[in-house]
Amino acid sequence: MTEAPHVLVNEADGVLVATLNRPEKLNALSRQTLEILESAVYRFRDSPSLRVMLIRATGRYFSAGADLREAGVSAPPTSGTEIREMHRLHLNGMRRMYDEMEAIEKPFVIAHQGPCVGGGLELSLSCDFRLAAASASYSFPEGKMGVLPATNGISRLVRLVGAHWARYLVMANLPANAQKALVMGLVHEVFPDEGFDDAAMAFCRHLVGNNPDQMGAAKVAIEIARELGVTQAASVERLANSALMLAPAYLEGMRAHVATIGTKTSG
Repeated sequence: MTEAPHVLVNEADGVLVATLNRPEKLNALSRQTLEILESAVYRFRDSPSLRVMLIRATGRYFSAGADLREAGVSAPPTSGTEIREMHRLHLNGMRRMYDEMEAIEKPFVIAHQGPCVGGGLELSLSCDFRLAAASASYSFPEGKMGVLPATNGISRLVRLVGAHWARYLVMANLPANAQKALVMGLVHEVFPDEGFDDAAMAFCRHLVGNNPDQMGAAKVAIEIARELGVTQAASVERLANSALMLAPAYLEGMRAHVATIGTKTSG
C-alpha cells in the first residue's frame, strides 16, 4: 500500500495550508516532511496571490520532533567541527528553511493542536504567529539526552521568551502547557480544542485582509528594531513609513478618512 504524503498542501482564500500528515508517527519530521515543507515555503514566497502560510497537523501530536530513526541511518559524526557543520548545513535543510521563513515578508502562522516537541518547536520558533489549542504542550527532550536543541532551540527561543523562560524549558528541561506557554510569550493565543482548526483559519483570513505592504514592512522593521537602541530603531520606523506613506492606497485612504471626520464634525 502506498504511504500517504507526509505533508498535505492546499490553498484556501489566499492561505497556503501545509498539514503535517504522519499521525501514526506522531508527525515526526522526516526527510520527506521537510522537503515538502520547504517546497511549500518557496511556493508561498513566489506566489503573489498567497498572502499567509498556515502550518498545522493531523492526529494527537503536532510533532514529536525529528525522525530519529531516519537520523540514525548515516554514520555518526566523529569531531566537534563535523557536528557544528552538520547543524549549520545539513539536518535535512532545517536551518536553511527556517532562515527563509524569517526573511519572507509575508506572515507564517503555526497552529498546535497537541504536543509540540523538539524539532517541531524549533520549526515553530521561525513563524510569525503561534496559536495553541488548550491541549497543546511544549518541551525540548534533548536535555534528557544530555544535549541542547541547536536548530533554533536556543538562539530563537531566547529572543522570543527571554533567558528567564529559556532556562525553564532548556536547563530545567520542564514542559509547558498551553496556558504557561501563553504566559511565557511563546504563543500568541490559546483556543478551545473544539473548533481550533476553524479558529486558526479565521486568524489567517484576518491577516489576508490586512495591507500586505504594511505587514511586510512591519516584519522587517520589527526584526531590525529589536537589535537596535531606541534612537536607531526610531530611524527604522521612519524609513519604513517613508515608503508606505507614498503608496496610492494610503493617500486615498487618508483622504477618505479625513473627509469622514469632516462630515461627522460638521454634523
